[in-house]
Formats: sequence, structure tokens, C-alpha cells
Amino acid sequence: MKKLQSAGADPIGQFGEWFAIAARAGVPEPTAMAVATASADGMPNVRMLLLKGYDQRGFVFYTNLSSPKAAELTANPRAALCFYWNQIGRQVRVVGPVERVTDAEADTYFASRPRLSQLGAWASHQSQPMADSFELERNCAAAALRFGVSTVPRPSGWSGFRVVPATIEFWHEKPFRLHERVRFTRARGAWSAQRIFP
Repeated sequence: MKKLQSAGADPIGQFGEWFAIAARAGVPEPTAMAVATASADGMPNVRMLLLKGYDQRGFVFYTNLSSPKAAELTANPRAALCFYWNQIGRQVRVVGPVERVTDAEADTYFASRPRLSQLGAWASHQSQPMADSFELERNCAAAALRFGVSTVPRPSGWSGFRVVPATIEFWHEKPFRLHERVRFTRARGAWSAQRIFP
């Protein structure tokens, strides 16, 4: 296995290579990532989400805009991501400021979702109390009746966020805890890299 590049490399391209390796290795959900946010007063919060896209601009996920994570990202627009692919002994950490995706991007992604997932976005008041265990099913049925066989539009309260990486760190498991770590840091649009102790 070739060593991680520590200079002159593209960390987004490196992420793409590792992501593809994880997918080929049969990682059950290679897009799964821990997303850490913090409130305006600094209280941290973390949860698992699915990556829905990445490119040189950053890493994108979608959510209900009335959710706690959206409120935290509005009050404190910074986040950290962690991908851990146990089957291949690799981890990637991403830290940076957060921005909302455009309406056009959100519309395009929403249109690509399975219809039941689209209806679920209308039915779920994410993280809010439920009256009983059937309330979500009733809301889904109501949304299905509302839209019938027509196209399900994106709810105005549902969109995405992009984590714009300021740092990206790659960790590769090695025997005897001699793990390989390389941290990429971006300044004025250019990436620099440094090997760091495990």
C-alpha cells in the first residue's frame, strides 16, 4: 500500500481514493460520518449522518432546518466530521466553517431521493416530541394524500450544509500502533501538509 503523500498532494483527491477503497472493501455504509457541532455558548453535540456529496468546495449533508444541528450551525457556523472505516483501518477528520448549499443544489438533491424519503421530509418534525408511536406514520400518509402521484417538492425547511475544510487529517492504522497520520491545512486557498505523530 503506497504511503500517504505529505507534500504537493490534493487532500480531496486523497479522500476520494480512500472512499473508493472503503466502498470496494464492503464497508456497509462508507458515507457514514460523525458530525460535531457546538451551540453559541460552546456546548458540543455529535451525531451520525450520511455524506451526500463532496468536491473541492467541501463536504455536504442535508437536514431539517428546524433541527438542533441546523440551529447550532446557524449560531456557530463551524463543524467537524469524522469518517472511520474499521474494515480498512482508516479514518479521515475534517474541520472547517459551514455554509448553506444553494436552493438549486438542495432542489437537485431532493429530487434524486426515493419518493418515500421525500414524503418523510414533509412528515417528520425532526427532534420534536411525538404524541405517540404512530404520529410519523399518520404524517407520512397525509403527505402521500397531499401530493398524490404528482412531484413532491422540497420543503422550504429542508436543505443542506457544506463543511468547507480548513484542515483534513488522514489516519492509517499500522501494526504496533505505529499509525500513519498526515494533516493538511489550507491557507489562502493552498494546501500544505505535515506528518504528525500517532
